[in-house]
Amino acid sequence: MKYWIILIFLLVGGSAFSQSAEELEKQLAEAKDTKERITLSYELAEAYARTDAKKALEYGRKTYELATSAKNNSLAAQAAFLISELYERQRKEYETGNWLKTTVNLAKQASDGNLIVKAVQKQGRLAARDNNHRKAAQIYEDAFNYFSSSGTSMGDLERRYNMQKVQIEREKRELEAQRAQLEEDVKTLMSERDQLSSVNTRLSSQQEELVKDNQRKTQEVSAKEKELATVSQEKAKVSALAEEKEAQVKQLSRDALEQQAAVDAARAQVAEAQLANERNRNILYLTGGGAAFLLLLALLTYGRFRSSRRAKKTLEEKNKIIERERENSENLLLNILPQPIAQELKEHGKARARRFDQATVLLTDFKNFTRMSERLSPEELVDELDKCFKAFDFIIQQYPDIEKIKTIGDAYMCASGLSNQQTYPDNIIKAALEMQQFLDEQRLENTRLGKPFFEARIGIHTGPVVAGVVGVKKFAYDIWGDTVNIAARMEASCEEGQINISQTTYQWVASRFECKHRGKVEAKNMGAIDMYYVKRAYAPAMAV
Repeated sequence: MKYWIILIFLLVGGSAFSQSAEELEKQLAEAKDTKERITLSYELAEAYARTDAKKALEYGRKTYELATSAKNNSLAAQAAFLISELYERQRKEYETGNWLKTTVNLAKQASDGNLIVKAVQKQGRLAARDNNHRKAAQIYEDAFNYFSSSGTSMGDLERRYNMQKVQIEREKRELEAQRAQLEEDVKTLMSERDQLSSVNTRLSSQQEELVKDNQRKTQEVSAKEKELATVSQEKAKVSALAEEKEAQVKQLSRDALEQQAAVDAARAQVAEAQLANERNRNILYLTGGGAAFLLLLALLTYGRFRSSRRAKKTLEEKNKIIERERENSENLLLNILPQPIAQELKEHGKARARRFDQATVLLTDFKNFTRMSERLSPEELVDELDKCFKAFDFIIQQYPDIEKIKTIGDAYMCASGLSNQQTYPDNIIKAALEMQQFLDEQRLENTRLGKPFFEARIGIHTGPVVAGVVGVKKFAYDIWGDTVNIAARMEASCEEGQINISQTTYQWVASRFECKHRGKVEAKNMGAIDMYYVKRAYAPAMAV
């Protein structure tokens, strides 16, 4: 079954881009095998997903019906998840939620853990978007219980993640070592290039010498030709002398005359042969030297070309791997720090501290946390605390201007206004109201189950803060200033289940939230301070 799913996704990833929708529809009409029809229907749903939502839904439902009829839960779950994505793009949340529930049920039957995680994440986001954090927490708890009951605990997942992280770090070190080796190879190639350049220089010098030698040989040939011309002149003189002595020759005997003529002819042939040999030898020297030079230059050029191409290919592959690792490191850094701080830290190796004149700080603390830790086991206590802090994280993620700062024990700190844009405390007070709403729902559920529950005090104050990164290893983004201290006093002076704000914050939000004046309340080391309990947000028509 797993191999069939892998085959489908390979087909979807490759052929959906290489074939048109018309070709796929033609293949579907001709298909006789059920599995082939399921595959082609899924490809058509994917192909139409961006261009024709109606046809994409039509083929997605057809894939779901075929897979359900074939009792193939895994393929039916994939089709249901695709349909939920199509409804989500159309902003039809009710249909999206129903198909996500179908996906989770079918994926559980098919033991498809990856698909369960993706579907549960989308269900949680939908519930959080509706401010139904109790439902979101229940969805994640059900998924957690399923993985625990199937033998795959979150601890297992975390250990696998850590093992993958260690493997990635090991591979990263290996890649760095390979990169260093590659840099050494590049240096070696550079050195060889310099040597080749030196050889090229020497060859150029030798070529110049060959040219000069050729010029010398040409001059020698010219000299020999002059000598030959001289010989011709001498021969002409000899002929003239022979004519002058013709009278004397007539007096010689026939044998003596023939003997003297043979000697003269032999001497002339020897001179001509010597001159021809000298010319041929010079031409042979020039031709052999030029051929040797061209062969050596060709061999050196070919060797350099192959080495350069091989090094370039290896360097490109290593650069791609290093780029992927860099992107992973940047994503991890953005998960720890705000984007502007992470960018500055990446570019300069450090981030300067910044002052923000109008920041709003929120602090929470749980009532009787120590007493609850005595009633619950360590695992149960951490599970309850993790459930609450996850819900708080979901809530503040809905407001882009709120930045989580840290958790200390059972305390949770976040702040808004930590940017160059002016912001108001409205969003952070809305988040505080949602936090108390979630805790109320959790209290009712735990009371029904006979389990202890958390009640929180929330304090909020608005004023200037200084924000920055501290430390070198495991560095942290934090904020400092009297505003943080006053927010802590607001939280300490608050009753459980309430949201206590300062006079400064109240002046910013009085027209948009219903608040109850508590009068002046003593705060530790600060004397009496005007404080207000936030009850609810005014309806838009009531806001002044």
